[in-house]
Amino acid sequence: QVQLVESGGGLVQPGGSLRLSCAAAASGSIFSIYAMAWYRRAPGKQRELVAAITSGGSTNYASSVKGRFTISRDNAKNTVYLQMNSLKPEDTAVYYCKADILTTTRLMYWGQGTQVTVSS
Repeated sequence: QVQLVESGGGLVQPGGSLRLSCAAAASGSIFSIYAMAWYRRAPGKQRELVAAITSGGSTNYASSVKGRFTISRDNAKNTVYLQMNSLKPEDTAVYYCKADILTTTRLMYWGQGTQVTVSS
C-alpha cells in the first residue's frame, strides 16, 4: 500500500510564492519511483498537468507556468516538490501529485490534493 502525502498549500497574495511537497510512503518497500508530476484542478475546469519530472531529472511544464514554477525531486526522500513563484489568481486550484511507483507491482498513485488560493 502506497500513500502520497502532500503539503504546503495555502492562501497567498498575487506575486507571492509557495512550495508544495509530496512524499511517497509505503507499508512495504518502494523499489523505484519513475515519473512524478503535479496536476491541478481549478473550479469549473478539468484537471490539467502542471509539471512533470522523470527519474533522471528531465522536466516539462505547462505553458501557463513555465518560468514561474519549478519541479524537482529528492529520490532519497521519495519526494517531489513544486516551487511556485509569481503566483497569479488564475493559479488558484487544488493541486495533486501523481507518481509511477514500483513496489511488488508497478502502479500510478495520486495524492489527496492540497488547496492553493491566490487572492488579495
